Amino acid sequence: MKKERIILPVVFLLLIVAGLTQCKGKKDGAEGNTSVINPAGGPETVSESSLLLNELEKNGDYVNSRNFPSLIRASVVYEELEGNNLLIDLRDRQSYLRGHVRDAVNVSFSDLPDYFESAIRPFEYERIIMVCGGGQLSSYAASLLRLMGYGNVYAMRWGMSGWNMDCARESWLGGISGKYENQLETTANEVPAPAEMPDLKTGYHSGNEILDARFRKLFAEGIDSVLISAGEVFKNPGQYFIINFERKDKYEDGHIPGAVRYKPDATLGFPDVMSTIPPDQVVVVYCGTGHNSGFATAFLRLFGYDARTLRYGNNSFMYDRMIRDKSRLSWLPFTADESENFPLVK
Repeated sequence: MKKERIILPVVFLLLIVAGLTQCKGKKDGAEGNTSVINPAGGPETVSESSLLLNELEKNGDYVNSRNFPSLIRASVVYEELEGNNLLIDLRDRQSYLRGHVRDAVNVSFSDLPDYFESAIRPFEYERIIMVCGGGQLSSYAASLLRLMGYGNVYAMRWGMSGWNMDCARESWLGGISGKYENQLETTANEVPAPAEMPDLKTGYHSGNEILDARFRKLFAEGIDSVLISAGEVFKNPGQYFIINFERKDKYEDGHIPGAVRYKPDATLGFPDVMSTIPPDQVVVVYCGTGHNSGFATAFLRLFGYDARTLRYGNNSFMYDRMIRDKSRLSWLPFTADESENFPLVK
């Protein structure tokens, strides 16, 4: 009898452990929150966004590190061509064949996760440099890869436009414009009150699983909705939530109507600030060149915002003012001087 009293609790305990093991790592449909044990007795709900943010902070908080954004100049890339670097050209096949950097490999954006996991050993390279036509898509891709933990990934500033003038004619030189600079406003628009961040709905319970699911989704979605043009935005600025990701003096000197300034060094990874960005609107992020906004857009999209980066940044709508006020406001307008005459392989 005494032996039976011992065996029964042990069997009961084993059944509980087996049940917990089966549940571990399973998805719960499309739930956006997960429950953890509350010492006070009841379940405590933790949002997937919080778990994701904690995971990114644990991994080094890239967006608030000195390495953000991870840009590299074409001149440095050229100097290191004999070094242990890997160049990945994200352009379409035809553009790549018209001329690319020596030894650069042509990989499509959506294939990047598999390429990094199966085709190469990423950390055997000193640098992995992402290249595109103008630098914005490579900034977006480099940001995602950095957030995935690949700490040696960079985006080449200006893209292939900074490498060779022939490429600049196909990209940057066709994107600069002062067409909308007379439509700018100087009104300081207020940051909205905090609300809720997007409900990610991966159904996972750990930050690592949520992070992986979000990365897979973003790479599968591709790049069609990542960029937006100045023409689209100025046609009806009110239909977007526009984020100016620049210095205060540049914002006050003139910005897109309705744009709200968010501090570049105090927005990403700050829940109280990110929760002021409406989750139900298309978000347009812009900066002077589109590089920084490309990096920022990747982070916002990771957290479920329908964010776009403005192609060519301020260069696409107030170029003449940028040239005129270059010294006063430290603008960075793209000019022929930014484009090197480095060789292309065809």
